[in-house]
Amino acid sequence: MSDPAPDPEKLAESSLLSHLLELRDRLLRAMVATLVIAMPCLYFANDIFTWLSAPLRAQLPAGASLIATSVVAPFMTPFKLALLAAIFFAMPVILYQVWAFVAPGLYRHERRFALPLFVSSVVLFYAGAAFAYFAVFPAVFRFFVMTTPEGVQMLTDMTQYMDFAVLLFFAFGLAFEIPVATVLLVRTGLVRRETLTRNRGYVLLGIFIIAAFLTPPDPISQTMMALPMYALYEVGVLMARLLVRAPA
Repeated sequence: MSDPAPDPEKLAESSLLSHLLELRDRLLRAMVATLVIAMPCLYFANDIFTWLSAPLRAQLPAGASLIATSVVAPFMTPFKLALLAAIFFAMPVILYQVWAFVAPGLYRHERRFALPLFVSSVVLFYAGAAFAYFAVFPAVFRFFVMTTPEGVQMLTDMTQYMDFAVLLFFAFGLAFEIPVATVLLVRTGLVRRETLTRNRGYVLLGIFIIAAFLTPPDPISQTMMALPMYALYEVGVLMARLLVRAPA
């Protein structure tokens, strides 16, 4: 006598449970990696804040400095910055856990294609953050200091500065992911390569609008984000042409 056919509902429930358990394990590994990296970051919290504030302090007039407008800010601001820095430095591990969770559902040729994109996404994320610190910060802060009205002393709160700087770090890091996003859109068939090349004008307009939302309300930072974003868009179009075959 043959065994009864398995119940499709029970199979679906078992599959869903296994996926949830796998997701839990991946999230725990990402959290553990972040906590491990957070320990040295917390120890060097003040040094990290000093490094982060260096581009602004270099542009301030002689004798000027950042200020703390609350009693707990000198402790809490570096503490929060250390935790954000831990997430920033743990990003390769976090992205790898996402990749490892998705990879079993991909075909073999898709795995070979996705792994270089994963590595590229990590490199581009940190390249965007480096561009923000070494190129955008000096130009933006110089612009702010130069446009300060006469008789006004620029006293920047350390917490507000940290929020501003961290926002730009992650914004530029994500903006530099455009080539990877472009290739994925073409690879999955959501967008055709011809559409990307034909609508360059609309893309450029959209990039400037996005840059206006992600950056402070000044033309310097907006332009310094929009122009690299558009250049990276063209790189993504070129990568899609090289890596993705046109449909027969």
